[in-house]
Amino acid sequence: MGSSAQLKRLKPLYQLVVNNILAIVAVPLAAAVVLKAAELGPAEILARLRALRPAHMFLAAFLPAAVAVLYLWLRPRAVYLVDYACFRTNPNCRVPFATFLEHSRVWPGFDERSVRFMTRLLERSGLGEETCLPYAQHYIPPSRDLESSRAEAELVIFSAIDDLLAKTGMSPQDIDILVVNCSLFAPTPSFTDMIMRRYKLREDVRNVHLAGMGCSAGLISVELARNLLQVAPRGAHALVVSTETITPNYYMGQERAMLLPNCLFRMGGAAALLSTSGANARFRLARVVRTLRGAADSAYRCVYQEEDERGNVGINLSKDLMNIAGDALRANITAMGPLVLPASEQLLFALSFMARKVLNKRIRPYIPDFRTAFEHFCIHAGRAGVLWSRWRCGRNRVGLFQEGGYYTRTYTRWL
Repeated sequence: MGSSAQLKRLKPLYQLVVNNILAIVAVPLAAAVVLKAAELGPAEILARLRALRPAHMFLAAFLPAAVAVLYLWLRPRAVYLVDYACFRTNPNCRVPFATFLEHSRVWPGFDERSVRFMTRLLERSGLGEETCLPYAQHYIPPSRDLESSRAEAELVIFSAIDDLLAKTGMSPQDIDILVVNCSLFAPTPSFTDMIMRRYKLREDVRNVHLAGMGCSAGLISVELARNLLQVAPRGAHALVVSTETITPNYYMGQERAMLLPNCLFRMGGAAALLSTSGANARFRLARVVRTLRGAADSAYRCVYQEEDERGNVGINLSKDLMNIAGDALRANITAMGPLVLPASEQLLFALSFMARKVLNKRIRPYIPDFRTAFEHFCIHAGRAGVLWSRWRCGRNRVGLFQEGGYYTRTYTRWL
């Protein structure tokens, strides 16, 4: 216990030294150079410079300048988040638990066993009493037609974009790139066409509508917008809209695995403005790291849209979903570690890895502390059980309680 406590007290000092090793080495070297120059005096220094050949002086000046110019030319442009806006639900759309369960009991498609299951699920979900469903879900039976679905999409998307444009003071004519994602509803015309018609965007706007990408659609949209900004004129602006339309995907059957989305997911969306200009920006996009697990059959089918035995269409959430998501998260963190961890954590991990190789795995592996790289973690919170502490994931917990699962999927990218 004593040695462990001493090591914990010494760790901050170790981190300070290792993370600032370049400064610690550079300061004595710079001091030595200054002292040596003071000993020689100005006349001696000028004499030595005159003794150099012109070619040497040219190379000494040209090579560093060429390397600096080449680095600035080849490095990717920095991408900034100018601002974002989340869809704020209408009080008329709120559905308390009692109302939701009462409607479920009245609908003949749900038996008493299904209602009891949804009751237990709602109590443990982490959702609050003020989460919202679209107007079509307030009917008995719920409406799932195309017009109701399009009305929900327009309400969410236009509200978020209106708030974003009001916050930034930007004209729709200044938007150069438009990326929209919605996994389960892809009408014709597309959402990008719908936005272009509503806001009268320019004819040369690059636009993409992503569908079927699941819970990672928001991050995929951000990565796509970042890549498009790399080849756009400097100072270009990209509008990214992330949402999910749940009206056409309300499950009307009795399969438990397909009843989960009915209870966990609510309406929501977010709009964000990205730019390669840092003026008035709130954040800078540092890294985008994606990990793909779709090659495995279990991962491919963990969230699967299908029909039940009675022909009711719904989303089947596999019981292995949490384990599969955990494996994907571990793989993603492993790939991200070298890019974000400070030198102190990377050194400890490297020493632990080499020691295990030499001593035949008799040493416990060192798990890097990612809290040294991130202050907060924004995780897609489908339910409260996937969240970490209140301090580390507080904004996710609040969003889940107030708005529900789909909302946290779209808005936690910006919190």
